[in-house]
Amino acid sequence: MTFANWVLVGVGLFAILGAVGAFTIAFRRARAERPDPTAGVSAETLRADRSMAGVKVDVSSALAEEGEAGGGAVAVATAPAEVEEEAAEAGAHEGLELVEAQRVVEVTPEESGVSRRQFFNRAIAGTFFAFLGMQGLYYLAFFWPKITGGFGSNVDAGLVDDLKAQTVTASGSVVPVFIPEARAYVVPAPTTLSSEFAGKGVEAGGLFALYQRCVHLGCRVPWCASSVGFECPCHGSKYNSVGEYYAGPAPRNLDRFQVEVNNANRLIIKTGTIIQTPRAPIPSVKYPQGPHCI
Repeated sequence: MTFANWVLVGVGLFAILGAVGAFTIAFRRARAERPDPTAGVSAETLRADRSMAGVKVDVSSALAEEGEAGGGAVAVATAPAEVEEEAAEAGAHEGLELVEAQRVVEVTPEESGVSRRQFFNRAIAGTFFAFLGMQGLYYLAFFWPKITGGFGSNVDAGLVDDLKAQTVTASGSVVPVFIPEARAYVVPAPTTLSSEFAGKGVEAGGLFALYQRCVHLGCRVPWCASSVGFECPCHGSKYNSVGEYYAGPAPRNLDRFQVEVNNANRLIIKTGTIIQTPRAPIPSVKYPQGPHCI
């Protein structure tokens, strides 16, 4: 065996002996920390205890007999460790009772404040009722009748003389006056009314009030200055300057409102009364007077 092998064997034995020594020291220190209950007891007492091994005495009976006798010492012939264990178990089960109690303390709302759940519940409820309130106001405003002013009522279009001056230029060409509140064009009426207009109250002070809506599908009909008439940009329906049908898919003349002149010589447009008239067999005015816009 070489020298190196002897060195390895020596190192291994040294490690084993060191491990055994460390284990022995740790074991002794552990036993030294645990107190010995028989320390200081004489050998005769120890022999007497060992001779009584296995003998048990009812501690409660002995104590009761002691109480009846009125005092005195009671000899207990049992192993001390076993008596202590039985007494501890009996006391743990007989004398100990756990009672769980819950204490409820009421606080005022000012002290407790608002919880997270209460905050979100109130926020959702407030949002919902605010939405219902706004919807109710909207429907109320929609269905509330307009007593005065606005479309559906009598609209004051202005002085008749002023309207006549505005609807006819210096060259004699017609230019309608649009009244936004009435949704109507005010145009000069022909000198002689055709049969479809007579007796329906659609002319007053030499003026007509034409509804801006096309009778085909309801598009707004703009004025075409070059042709001197109304031409619908949606489907090409055409009407002359007094709203009589000329061409296109429209089934009749432009609708018109009843009008009247009050004591102040002002034209009143009754937008609550719409008059429908059929196509005129003979137009009241010439149309077109120039190129079409549509």
